[in-house]
Amino acid sequence: MPIATPDAYKAMLDRAKQGGFAYPSINVTGSQTLNAALQGFADAESDGIIQVSVGTALYLSGNRVQDRAIGSKALALYAHEVAAKYGVTVALHTDHCPAESLDDWVRPLIRDSIERRSRGLEPLYQSHMWDGSAVSLDENLEVAKRLLEESVQADTLLEIEVGVIGGEEDGVENEINDKLYSTVEDARATVAALGAGENGRYLTALTFGNVHGVYNPAAVNLRPEILGDIQRVIGAEVGRDKPFDLVFHGGSGSSAEDIAAAVANGVIKMNIDTDTQYAFTRSIAGHMISKYDQVLKIDGKFGNKKAYDPRSWGKPAENAMAARVVEAAEMLGSAGRSMGR
Repeated sequence: MPIATPDAYKAMLDRAKQGGFAYPSINVTGSQTLNAALQGFADAESDGIIQVSVGTALYLSGNRVQDRAIGSKALALYAHEVAAKYGVTVALHTDHCPAESLDDWVRPLIRDSIERRSRGLEPLYQSHMWDGSAVSLDENLEVAKRLLEESVQADTLLEIEVGVIGGEEDGVENEINDKLYSTVEDARATVAALGAGENGRYLTALTFGNVHGVYNPAAVNLRPEILGDIQRVIGAEVGRDKPFDLVFHGGSGSSAEDIAAAVANGVIKMNIDTDTQYAFTRSIAGHMISKYDQVLKIDGKFGNKKAYDPRSWGKPAENAMAARVVEAAEMLGSAGRSMGR
C-alpha cells in the first residue's frame, strides 16, 4: 500500500485507539534503515509510522548541502516509491523539532504540503512534532496553536510535547528530575489553547517520567498511571472518553508492563530509536569484528571485496533491525492488525 493519505492516517489512529493498541514509530537515518522499518512492519503485518529527527533531516541532505527541509523531502519521495510494495500502511512524521529549527525545517515542510494540496496532491509527511519542552508552557502552547492552524491548512497532524522528556536526542537534552511528569493543569491548559479536536486534531506527548536514549533503569521511574488520571479528569470536563491521542516518547528499553499500562491509558504511538539503532549497528559490528582481516587491507594484502561491499553487511543489519521492529509491534499489539489485511 502507498504511504497513508491524511484520511488513512486518521483512520489508523482511530483503529489503534478503539482497538487498544499502539503503533511503533521508528526513527530512521536513511534508505537502509527506512527499508528495515518497512520490512519489519510487513513481517509483523502491522501498520506503523516512520520518523525523521532534526539531526537526521540535516544528515539526509548531505554534508555539502545541510538543508533539513531538502533532506526530509528527499527521504519522503523515496519512501513513497518503495512503501507501495510492502502491503502495509505507513505514515511519515518529523520528530522533536525545537524552536530554533521551526523556520528551516517544519514550517517549510508544512508550506510544501499546503502547496501540494492546492494542486490536488497528498502531503509528503502526515504529521510534524513541535518540541516546546525548552520554553514555558504558555509559549509552547502559543506556538502550537499557530502550528495547528497551519497544519489544518496542510491536511497534516501536529504532535506536541506537554512536559519534559529526560535524556538526550539529537541535541535536545533535559535532566532526569521531577519535571518529567505532566499534570492535570498542564493538560487543561492544552485543551484551553488548542481545543479538544474542534480546532484540528493533534497528538500529545504527556510525560510520565520518560527518558530518551541509553540510561540506567534505576534512575528512571515511569508512572503511566498519570496518563489515566489526566484522561479521566479532562475527559469528564470535555465529555469524551480518553480525549487525548497520546504518544509515548523514549519507548526504547521500557518494560512490557509499563508499555501495556501506557497503551491501556490511551497511548497510540510509541517512539523507538535507541533499540533499533543498536540492532542495526550490532549486526554491522559483528560482521566487521568477525571478518576484520577480510574487510581491512592488512599488511599490504588486498582484503576481500565481498566482505567490505556495503551490501554484505547492510542486508543482515536491515534484517536485524526489522526483527526488532517486529518485536515492538508484538509488544504494542499492532502485529497482525494492518488495515491492508
